[in-house]
Amino acid sequence: MRPRVEGMNEVDDAILEFFAEQGDDVVLPPTVVWYNLKEVEYALDKSRETVARRMRQLPKRGLLEKVDEDRAYYRLTEKGRSYLAGDIDPDKIKLENDE
Repeated sequence: MRPRVEGMNEVDDAILEFFAEQGDDVVLPPTVVWYNLKEVEYALDKSRETVARRMRQLPKRGLLEKVDEDRAYYRLTEKGRSYLAGDIDPDKIKLENDE
């Protein structure tokens, strides 16, 4: 089991796990991720905006990479895969303003 990182929550984990399940180098926008987590997998009961907001924060930690600035498409990074595997020190993904 991976340790919980300050400033992160279950929405972040659901997003990252969803990306990992899709395979390497899949690129997705927040709406597609939200729809699948909420309507297909029934794994999340949060709004589309909550998922989009959390996805905008994950690149700051190096866990997602924004690959298209104009259309907000993201993909999972190697650091994101390491986080999911529990192979990374939580302090390496903590932000300065996390409490």
